[in-house]
Amino acid sequence: MTARLADIAAQAGVSEATVSRVLNGKPGVSAATRQSVLTALDLLGYERPVRLRQRSEGLVGLITPELENPIFPAFAQIIGQALTRQGYTPVLATQTPGGSTEDELVEMLVERGVAGIIFVSGLHADSTADMERYERLHGQGVPFALINGFTDKVKAPFISPDDRGAMRLAVTHLAALGHERIGLAVGPKRYVPVLRKIQGFVRSMEDVLGLPPEEAEQLIQHSLFTLEGGQAAASALLDAGCTAIVTASDMMALGAIRAARQHGLTVPGDVSVVGFDDSPLIAFTDPPLTTIRQPVTAMGQAAVRALLEEIGGTPAPHSEFVFLPELVVRGSTASGPGGQSAQAMALPVQQVSARRTRDAQNPTGG
Repeated sequence: MTARLADIAAQAGVSEATVSRVLNGKPGVSAATRQSVLTALDLLGYERPVRLRQRSEGLVGLITPELENPIFPAFAQIIGQALTRQGYTPVLATQTPGGSTEDELVEMLVERGVAGIIFVSGLHADSTADMERYERLHGQGVPFALINGFTDKVKAPFISPDDRGAMRLAVTHLAALGHERIGLAVGPKRYVPVLRKIQGFVRSMEDVLGLPPEEAEQLIQHSLFTLEGGQAAASALLDAGCTAIVTASDMMALGAIRAARQHGLTVPGDVSVVGFDDSPLIAFTDPPLTTIRQPVTAMGQAAVRALLEEIGGTPAPHSEFVFLPELVVRGSTASGPGGQSAQAMALPVQQVSARRTRDAQNPTGG
């Protein structure tokens, strides 16, 4: 092995330690140096390790945590269409309970020689997860982009919605309708989007309603990102006297509506509910759901552009690209105690949100 390393190192003009790092997929080696080592392998007739073989020009992996929540199929559709237009074939890999983990899916995709990977709400969004897995992926020479959940521990392009801004839109809308006791139903606290929603909610409750942060934090319930999770969290918030509930997903919002009805309350007559995502078909629920629209199309297309730039060797800045959400007012929010009519107060908020979204997407006014 030492002789082999020495031969490769001499051919590539690098140290044996550098050759070892490349062959073992370790980070800390520049793309140019890695390519020199791989070229030396080829020239000397050595077979490349499976993980270092030539990347396929046509396949791009897309990893999602699930498909039951309709927001993830929506992302998959937009990303798949954008990749297809650029001549790539998307390979959808989905985690399942008790099934393949994210790491196993990555290994499968790398073995198949994908040109790159897009992660949607992956382990990068978990503040307690080990981010070394992404450094290993860098070491294997696989470009990637990440959606939802920024961390400065990973050097890659990130695509995110403005979670803090989303909470301000929701709180401002509900406060304008006369609601003062507004609750927040979110997922586990370890996730970056959840932490940001909490920050935005607490700050907005103070700025808009004058509620001290410690009191606003008493109006937050953590649960699962599911209908059942939303139902459990909303039930606790209703018991705490909330007349309006903001949720972290449309699925949780539907659970909140179910909880209200189990309490003998009507939506929006007694309780207003705001979702998050604006998932497909959510406008046809009973009542049609007021929600914060996650800009899925713009975010998905941006992720594809960033990844293709990485693949092409001209990487986008390894930072976070933040997209403004939009409040979509439908039938699940109405006047609270002492509030004005939903038609009088909600529409201007929606119009301002839409204008801000357009301005952010067209900074030159185009």
